[in-house]
Amino acid sequence: MDRGSRRRRRRLIEATWVGGIVLLSAGVAVALDPIETTKNDFFTAGTQPNTIVAGLAPANDLCIFCHADENEDGDVGDLAKPYEGWHASMHGQAARDPVFHAAVAIANQDAENAGELCLRCHAPMGWYQGRSDAPDGSSLIPSDLEGVSCIVCHRAVDPEITPDDAPPAMPWGPGNNPTDPQILGDILLPDGVPSHGPHNGSLVLDPYDNRRGPFDLDADWGGFFPFHSFRESPFHRTARMCAACHDVSNPAFTKQPDGTYALNALDTPGPSNKYEQKAEQRTFSEWAQSAFALGPIDPAGDGRFGGTMTAVSTCQDCHMPQLTGQDCAIDPPVRPDLKMHTWNGANSWVLRAIDSIYPRQDVFNGTTGELETVGTRLGDGEIDAAEARTKQMLADASDLELFVNNSTMTARVINYTGHKLPTGYPEGRRMWVNVKYFDRGGTQISELGAYDEGTQTLDESGTKVYEVKAGIDQAVSNVTGIPVGETFHLVLNNVVLFDNRIPPMGFTNANFEAVQAAPVGYAYPDGQHWDDTDYSIPAGAYRAEVRVLYQTTTREYIEFLRDNALDGSGTIAYNLWVAFDGDQRCEMDFAQTTFTDCPCDWNVDGNLNDQDFFDFVNAFFDAGTSHDYNADGNSNDQDWFDFVNCFFGPPLECN
Repeated sequence: MDRGSRRRRRRLIEATWVGGIVLLSAGVAVALDPIETTKNDFFTAGTQPNTIVAGLAPANDLCIFCHADENEDGDVGDLAKPYEGWHASMHGQAARDPVFHAAVAIANQDAENAGELCLRCHAPMGWYQGRSDAPDGSSLIPSDLEGVSCIVCHRAVDPEITPDDAPPAMPWGPGNNPTDPQILGDILLPDGVPSHGPHNGSLVLDPYDNRRGPFDLDADWGGFFPFHSFRESPFHRTARMCAACHDVSNPAFTKQPDGTYALNALDTPGPSNKYEQKAEQRTFSEWAQSAFALGPIDPAGDGRFGGTMTAVSTCQDCHMPQLTGQDCAIDPPVRPDLKMHTWNGANSWVLRAIDSIYPRQDVFNGTTGELETVGTRLGDGEIDAAEARTKQMLADASDLELFVNNSTMTARVINYTGHKLPTGYPEGRRMWVNVKYFDRGGTQISELGAYDEGTQTLDESGTKVYEVKAGIDQAVSNVTGIPVGETFHLVLNNVVLFDNRIPPMGFTNANFEAVQAAPVGYAYPDGQHWDDTDYSIPAGAYRAEVRVLYQTTTREYIEFLRDNALDGSGTIAYNLWVAFDGDQRCEMDFAQTTFTDCPCDWNVDGNLNDQDFFDFVNAFFDAGTSHDYNADGNSNDQDWFDFVNCFFGPPLECN
């Protein structure tokens, strides 16, 4: 089915957020009364709404003219232009994500104004400009759907800067100097250290249109860059740049002396220290406690992550691989250290689904009185390339090694990322080890970690699944009426019931405990960045195929969204999940091994004796049994000659 046909078939779905989402408040009340939280309960420091003097212009209006490539076919060469990678990324499409929409709807149903927390990271242009008063996003305008737009990141100021180390003011007018009072007020730094710790979208933005990036643009233009105000920003080369949105906490819950988390008094800001709030994601903190944070390393010894770099350290090094090229249409120098603005992670299917419901179109903006081009602006080539990069990132994230000892096979999954594997939001994503055993003739004997495509159900018995299970305790149950135990109610979950995700290099239990990222219900010794699973080898097994598989969105989670988002957004997400293979299993690693070194140990019992001869003869003359001894895909007379030559031939190691 071509792209136009897909769009026409889903024309009904196109009414998601382009026209504005409106929650059915009456339906919410019928289902479950939400906790009466206010915006104060979800307050986080950093730049606040309606404090920016110069507005945040959309990339389609501001950046596309100089920082886009006209080919738009997804080739790596195009990705030197920042716009190409950005708008084909989940950063560029963060506010259009249908799974996000459904999660926001349920969050608001569970706790009033909880969507405030979500919009700040996913729709920051709208949030900073005061269009988050409706926590369901219904006040956003089309340009806000650009998600984590160029201007948001490139107006960000280092939250750890102090007046003592601030560079001198630039000649463009007020707001250029980081010591601008408003910037310092947003940072809230009495001693140069942010008391709140960047999280929950707590970026500090320059209130004026002074764009920041890693290069000295004046040097390119003989001392004066004429196109827009800028500041060379070492901050943009650091992992701290990513901390604000990749550590996520729930400030409505505060850590208690016994380590549990309790709901705060209503209409009350939570503690300023994010590690005193309930952790939802700790990707940045996981990195900060890893070996990567100490300096560049080549984790697997093959330079797999950094593009033209060999050793990597920061988030950008892996998720914005380096290349050589020109990043602007106005003939800047060829730079050897450009970063591709691709941000590929582990979202395997949502980009194509987004594109199907947001076709490119012109929309009248009643505020500005002008037409705005909205939609993803994506071509099929760009989506294909983005999905391929995502799958390559997943394949690079780990390696799989197999060890055989007598009747046991051990599968070792090695984490080569700078954070837990997998990391990020815990709802619906998991990876697992799939094992298939085959007899000497190639017939499958058994499978562990099997996935039933008909029911979209994983058989978890007998294998290892890497995941997080979150839930609520009795105190929250008493308030909400939701039973104690595991749930997908993101904003209500106040306990981690299980977390066996594989830690990164440099892991220590004490450091990860300090940042609320310790394993739960599972143990990893200090320094271990791999996990072993032992499997008993079944009788008659000659060979095993082992895979590490990953899912972005499980059936269980997408059905939860479908059944609980009362505004219909969960049904939209579910229908897209079905239409675009949202339950796909991405293969991260593959390895295989045989269980005997003796070619003619037919019954694979570790001994070469007469029984092997009798068993092979029985297989050879049984029309229903494979006797493909030489594994050439055919059961024929050549297998007889090859087996007999081995069995009666010159002495072998197994004789």
